[in-house]
Amino acid sequence: MIAYGRFLFKGEINEGYFDVQNEVIIFDGERIPIKAVRFLPPVKPSKLICVGVNYRDHAEEFGKDVPDEPIIFMKPDTAVIGDGDAIILPNMSERVDYEGELAVVLAKKCKNVSYDDAKDYILGYTCFNDVTARDLQMKDGQWTRGKSFDTFAPLGPYVVSNLDPRNLEIKTYLNGRVVQASNTSNMVFDAFRLLEFVSSIMTLKRGDVIATGTPSGVGPLRDGDVVEVHIEGIGVLRNYAINMK
Repeated sequence: MIAYGRFLFKGEINEGYFDVQNEVIIFDGERIPIKAVRFLPPVKPSKLICVGVNYRDHAEEFGKDVPDEPIIFMKPDTAVIGDGDAIILPNMSERVDYEGELAVVLAKKCKNVSYDDAKDYILGYTCFNDVTARDLQMKDGQWTRGKSFDTFAPLGPYVVSNLDPRNLEIKTYLNGRVVQASNTSNMVFDAFRLLEFVSSIMTLKRGDVIATGTPSGVGPLRDGDVVEVHIEGIGVLRNYAINMK
């Protein structure tokens, strides 16, 4: 599988395309055991645009109507962490939830992209966890505070291009137990429609991320929990939670 990303190996940061083969990656002709590398966030987005209530089952879970157009919000780039990094549970919140998602990564600067041309502007797809301080989200009535804490945007482990984002199995595991299981075909607005919509509002840059929403089954993270987002054709984004109280 050919992927794009950034990884730390022997104290050096490497970036570019590499071949993922079981427990080995091949980069610049060198075979490197995956256990010997640390995957960094695959891109450095200037912004992360996230989508709420974009799976029909998630809308039912929260008693919401399916929206007529995408509901979007943003996370700061300071929230981004990579595979294997810690999600810090902030003192300010009593409930922090996981939300496994497919993320779209932009290949180049764009504005007003049409649905039919969307593929031409997409670098590829990766796993994302829209970590959310649920109590603060509900208290505020808008989502900025509850979505924006440092470490609340795990992204990775790398970006894969040759996929149809409209039909991928997506699962989230909490401490080895499946807590979310769906398919991107259940999205209200698919990845290409989201790019069309978001780019009609704002200019997107290379490396920017559109997180496409989460299926049903969201729930709380606690100190020591391990959360994994598995997406067909991509791989696994694994993080653990730390309570800083």
